[in-house]
Amino acid sequence: MVSRLQCLAIASSAWLAFAQVAQAQAIENELVLITPVAKTLTDPTLADFAAYAKERWNITVKAHALAAGTPVAYGRILEWKGRPDADIFWGGESALYDKLAEQKLLAKHELPAAVMDPIPATIGKPKPIYLKDPKGFWTGTVLEPYGLVYHPKLLQRLGVPVPKDWDDLLHPKLKGNVAQCAPSRSSSSHATYEVILQRDGDEKGWAFLKRLGANTGIFTARSRDVPSVVARGEFAAGFAVPSYMAFEDKLAGHDLKFVAPRTAWITPEPIAIIAGAKHPKAARAFIEYLLSERGQRVAMERGVFPITPKFRVQGAPGSRAEMAVEFTGGIRSYFDVDVVNIYDDDKAQKRYQEVNEQFRKDIESVWAQLKK
Repeated sequence: MVSRLQCLAIASSAWLAFAQVAQAQAIENELVLITPVAKTLTDPTLADFAAYAKERWNITVKAHALAAGTPVAYGRILEWKGRPDADIFWGGESALYDKLAEQKLLAKHELPAAVMDPIPATIGKPKPIYLKDPKGFWTGTVLEPYGLVYHPKLLQRLGVPVPKDWDDLLHPKLKGNVAQCAPSRSSSSHATYEVILQRDGDEKGWAFLKRLGANTGIFTARSRDVPSVVARGEFAAGFAVPSYMAFEDKLAGHDLKFVAPRTAWITPEPIAIIAGAKHPKAARAFIEYLLSERGQRVAMERGVFPITPKFRVQGAPGSRAEMAVEFTGGIRSYFDVDVVNIYDDDKAQKRYQEVNEQFRKDIESVWAQLKK
C-alpha cells in the first residue's frame, strides 16, 4: 500500500518533470539570423543572448548569423517563400520590411507592451524616422548614424580643416584622399547619396556627387572597408560610414575620428521574425533581449545608440561606452539632440535601381575623367 508520504514524493517528482519539460519548451535551442549588420555587432549580441538564455531557461542556444547585404537578404527571403532558412531579418531599410509584410513573409513579433511602449513612434523632423511598425511586423533595435570618418594627423599634414559636414569633403586638398563605397554595394552609401540628392535636388545633388567622385581615391568593395583604409592612413577621409563600423577600427587602436553631419541619415536597424521561422520562440526572445537594458548595453558598447530615451550611452571612465561617446562627438542619446532628417525612405526605394544606374553611368564609368 502506498503511503501518503510516497504519494507526495511521486507527485513532487511528476511536477518537477513537468516543470523541466515546460522549461525546455520555453524557447528552441537554435536561432539563425540573416543580416547586413556587421559581425562586430552581431557576434557579441548573439553570444550574450546565448548566455542570457542559459541563465534564464537553462537552455543552450546555438545562435549564428548569415551575413548578407541588405538587397541580397531581402531577395533570399522572397525566394524562401515562407519556408526560410533563417528566423530573423535584422538591419537595412524599414521600407523593405513593409514590403515583406505586405507579401505575408513576416510574422508579427507580438512583444509585450512593456517592451514596445518605451520606444517612441518616430524621431526627427521635418521627415520623421519611424522607429517601429504600428502593425507590429518590425521594430527598431538601435540608432545608428551614417557619417564621415577622418584621419586627424593626415588631415593636418594636408592642411585640411576637420570636416563637419558633407560639403567639407570637396576641399581641393582632399583630391585623391577620399574613400567611399558605391551605392550599389552598400545600403549606407546609397542612403547617404539620397541624403545629398534630396538635400540639393537632383541637378545640384549629382553635381556634388561628381565633385566628390573627383576627390575620391578609392571605391571600396564593402562599406566596412571605408573606415579601415582611413584608419590605416591610406586615405584622409571616408564618406557614408556607419558609426559602429568605424568604432571597431578605433577600438583596434587606430587614429580615427567620426562625425555625423547635421542631415546624416539615422537608421533604427529594424528587426523582424520571418514568416515560417523554425525557431519562432527563440526569435521573439532574442528581440525582447535586444530591447532590454542588457541587450542595449551590449550594443551601445559597439558604437551605436539606444532605441529608447530610457537608456543613454554611459560607462566607467575608460570603458568602451565612454570611448564610443568621445568617438561620436559627445552624443549619449539621439533623444537628447534635435535630429534633422530630410531623407525620404519611400522616395529612395522607388528609385533605388535608377540611382545605382546613374551612379555607374555618371561616376563609376567616367571616374578617371572626373579625377582629371
